[in-house]
Amino acid sequence: MRKYFHDVVIAMESILANKLKSVLTALGIIFGVASVISMLAIGNGAQQEILEQIRMVGVNNIMITPIVPDTGEPDDDNGNGNRERGRFSRGLTLLDAEAIQTTIPSVVRISPEIALNSHAVYGGKREQAKLIGVSSDYFDLFNLPLESGTVFNEHQEENGLAVAVIGANIKTRFFPDVNPIGKYIKFGHVWLQVIGVIERTNVSVSAFENVGINVYNDNIYIPTKTMLMRYNNRAAVRNNAARSGISVTGGGRGFMQVRSMMSTNPSQNTSSNYHQLDKIVVQVAETEQLSPTADLIGRMLLRRHSELKDFEVTVPELLLKQQQRTREIFNIVLGAIASISLIVGGIGIMNIMFASVMERIKEIGTRQAIGATRIDIIVQFLSEAVLISVTGGLIGVILGIILSNLITHFADILTIVSFSSVLIAFFVSASVGVIFGYSPAKRAAEKDPIESLRYE
Repeated sequence: MRKYFHDVVIAMESILANKLKSVLTALGIIFGVASVISMLAIGNGAQQEILEQIRMVGVNNIMITPIVPDTGEPDDDNGNGNRERGRFSRGLTLLDAEAIQTTIPSVVRISPEIALNSHAVYGGKREQAKLIGVSSDYFDLFNLPLESGTVFNEHQEENGLAVAVIGANIKTRFFPDVNPIGKYIKFGHVWLQVIGVIERTNVSVSAFENVGINVYNDNIYIPTKTMLMRYNNRAAVRNNAARSGISVTGGGRGFMQVRSMMSTNPSQNTSSNYHQLDKIVVQVAETEQLSPTADLIGRMLLRRHSELKDFEVTVPELLLKQQQRTREIFNIVLGAIASISLIVGGIGIMNIMFASVMERIKEIGTRQAIGATRIDIIVQFLSEAVLISVTGGLIGVILGIILSNLITHFADILTIVSFSSVLIAFFVSASVGVIFGYSPAKRAAEKDPIESLRYE
């Protein structure tokens, strides 16, 4: 290698003597490498976001949501009501959740969900918050570890006690300097004792509504039965239970007897939304069981609802994985388009090197006349091409990282620059120099020394 060091030095001197031409030659490589890195960073960010969303919707979860009519009474004869041609549906209820749990063997966890928006009050501070009635299984369904405290126990769920698990943002807003465990926070007209705090989740909320993910940091969680007894039970209101009292009995964890349940949320349109629950979340043991279980749940609920399709069964993980595959294809297309810049840059290097050979024919002849071999000439011109492409690659890497950060900052798109993407882009830029620089270097080496010296 020492033998050819002098040829590399000559190549470097030639590049420095023609700085502007060298920079213009390297522009294609610079922007090509920057484009590849930024596109791969966007792809990595999208991949990470989807993986986090899959983690947050829970592994092997199935969502059952009610179809709520926009207008009209629930007893209308047109679609989406709970009467159609004499058929009647109670809507999505706790009894449905109990039936799913006791009937389908592949179900390992289940949690009903009822949401209510209002204001939380503590220490004279009042802020908007969301109250969600769930079972203790909910925190396992969505992989929600606790920062402190505990989740609901069986006694609290069975008796509808006024206890709550709060999100990290609720703790920050109302309990910035004190331990919230054991304290009481008021939501609506009820004082709730805080028994647990959920660990903060730092995930982008884009597209969460489509897959049924709550913004966990901003929620207050209470037992389902507590929500029905103390806040809101649309089924009881619909059946005039607010005056006469009613008993809804269910078995299993968290689906115990609910008596004399009254709605304390008159602002909610119970005439159109006759469903007792806002959602049922079901978890199966294996991913292979997702589709058949979802199909079985759909057919079972259809029979229970008198063949009225007033609910929807979705599998968020499958939807997200389909979205992931679509993004992967899109990222491949983006990477291919960005790679075209590298090819264009390589062609630019080849053109400039061919022009450089024609300009320096006498120099080539002189070197050959004083003893330079064809290998020396090839090393000299190939070194110029490789040095230009490698330098352009280094600048492109820096520019690509800067572009990725700018995309995250201004477009609010998560980008992750990986070491492998930098390595690939740099390797490709060096390869471009070798591939597109060899032909001009070979042509220079093939020049006849006598003809080169006589060239005008």
